Amino acid sequence: MANGLHHVTGITADVQANVDFYVGFLGLKLVKRTGGYADAEQLHLIYGDGLGSPGSLLTFLVWEATGRGRTGIGQVSEVALAVPPASIADWLTRALAANIPFEGPSREFGEPVLRLKDPDGLIVKLVGLDMPTSAPLPDAPSRLQGVTVLTDKAAETAEFLTRFGYRHAQRAGLTQRMISDTDVVDVREVSGYVPSVPGAGVPDHVAFRAPDAGAVRSMRLSLKDHAPTEVHDRKYFLSLYVRDPVGILMEYATDGPGMTVDEAPDALGQTLFLPPHEADRADDLKAMLPQFALPGEERFPARELPFIHRFNRPEHPDGTTLVLLHGTGGNEADLMPIARRIAPNATLLGVRGRAAEDGTNRWFRRIDTATFDQADIRSETEAFAAFVEGAVTGYGIDADRLVFLGYSNGASLVGAVILFHPGVVRRAILLRAFQASENHEVRDLSSTNVLMLDGRDDTLVPHPSTLADDLRASGAKVTARTLATGHDLSSADVMEAAQWLRQNLPGAATDQQSDAST
Repeated sequence: MANGLHHVTGITADVQANVDFYVGFLGLKLVKRTGGYADAEQLHLIYGDGLGSPGSLLTFLVWEATGRGRTGIGQVSEVALAVPPASIADWLTRALAANIPFEGPSREFGEPVLRLKDPDGLIVKLVGLDMPTSAPLPDAPSRLQGVTVLTDKAAETAEFLTRFGYRHAQRAGLTQRMISDTDVVDVREVSGYVPSVPGAGVPDHVAFRAPDAGAVRSMRLSLKDHAPTEVHDRKYFLSLYVRDPVGILMEYATDGPGMTVDEAPDALGQTLFLPPHEADRADDLKAMLPQFALPGEERFPARELPFIHRFNRPEHPDGTTLVLLHGTGGNEADLMPIARRIAPNATLLGVRGRAAEDGTNRWFRRIDTATFDQADIRSETEAFAAFVEGAVTGYGIDADRLVFLGYSNGASLVGAVILFHPGVVRRAILLRAFQASENHEVRDLSSTNVLMLDGRDDTLVPHPSTLADDLRASGAKVTARTLATGHDLSSADVMEAAQWLRQNLPGAATDQQSDAST
C-alpha cells in the first residue's frame, strides 16, 4: 500500500525566480501549469521527476509580489530533497556559483545535509541519500526525502501522523523523527514560537499518499470526530484536507489519475490548463495569469521600477503596448481581460497603484470620500512618469505605439499625469474617469489624444466631471462618449475603445479586426 509524502505546496511571490530555481538550478521538471482549482486567477506550478510521480512533487501557488510569510507554529518549515550522498560537495559548489544562500554541510540523523534558500526564503534541504524514483532526472534531486513541521504539541502532532502510515523513529534534541516506508516527517517542538502567517516562502500544506479513492473515503470517516474535513477532485488526484491538533494543513491525495492524464510524458508542463468549471473564462484567465520563461526560452528580464508591474505578451504582437491602470481595490491583472478583447495582439503592461487604503490598492490617497490628497497626486504622477520612462527604456517599448488604459481611480491618475507631465501620455482611454487634481497649469497638450467613456447611470463618479474640459482647454483632442451603463465595464466599452484605437493608432489589431480575420 502506498504511503509517505505525495507533495508539498508552497507560495511564491516571483514566478520567474521560482522557475529559475526549481527547474534551472535544481533541475526538476515542470510537470504541470494550471489555474488554481480554488482560485483560477492564481497560477499553480507543479515540479517533480520526469513523470511527476507522487513523492517527487513540489507545487507552488503564485501570489505575485506578495509579502513574505512568517514561519512559526502550525506549519511546515523545511522541505527536504534526496540527492546522492557523494553529490553534496557538488551542490555546494553549484550554490556558490549561483549565489544561492546556503548553510552547511552538516549531519543530521546521521545523514549529510546542505540547506539552501529558494528566492522566497523557503528552506530546501538537500539530504545525501540514495532514494529511487520512477523517472529520475540527470543532476537533479530524485524525490522528497521529508519535511519538518513546527508544533507546540509535538506528541499530538506525531500521533496524528500515524494516521498517514508514519511511525516513531529516533529523536534528536527537540525533534521527533517519524518515518514511513519511503520518507520522514521531523516533528520539531517549538513552544513559545509565534504562529505561522501565510505568505511567500512559507509552505501552504503537506500532502500524503493515498492509494485510491476508497482510502480517502475511509480516512474521512476516521476523522469525523476529529476536525472538519474537505474532499476535492483536483483532476490529477482526489484529496482530503484536514488540520492536525495545532492547525498544520495536511492533505491525503490519491496517486492517480496522475500528471499524464492530460499530457503525454514528453509534453508535461507545456500547456496551461484551467479548471473545467472555468471554461467560460478561459481567455480572460489566460490574459491574467503571470507568464514566465523556462530555461533556454526567450525572456524579458524584469526591471527595477517604481511600481509593481506585469507583462502579458500575445503570441503575435503588433508592436502596440497598452499600459493598464486598475480601479480602486484592483491589481495589475484586473484590466488584462478587457484589454485583450480590445487589442488581441497588443502587449499588455499592467501596473499596481501604491497608495494602499484599508488593504486595497489605489493610485493616490484620499482625505475623505470626496477630497483627494493633492500633494500625493502630484507625487504619484511624478513617480508614474518616471516609471513610464524607465519602462520604455528598460523594456524597449515603442513610445509611438504606447496607449494608456485606465479605469476609475486609475483613469483619474492618467488624467493627472497628462495635465502635470505633458508628453508622457499621448494616447489614453479613460474609463469612468473623474477630475481628481487641482491647480494644474494650462499647458500645450496638442499632441495628446484621449477617449473618455462614462456611464450614464454611474453613481460613483461625480457628474459632470471637469476633466474633459480641462484637457480640451490645454489643447488635447478629447472624444467623450456616455454609454448606457453604470460604473461597471461592458461590451460597449470594448467596442468603443477598439474603434477609437483602430482610428487613432494605425496598424493596431483590434477586436473587430481580429474577428474579421478569423
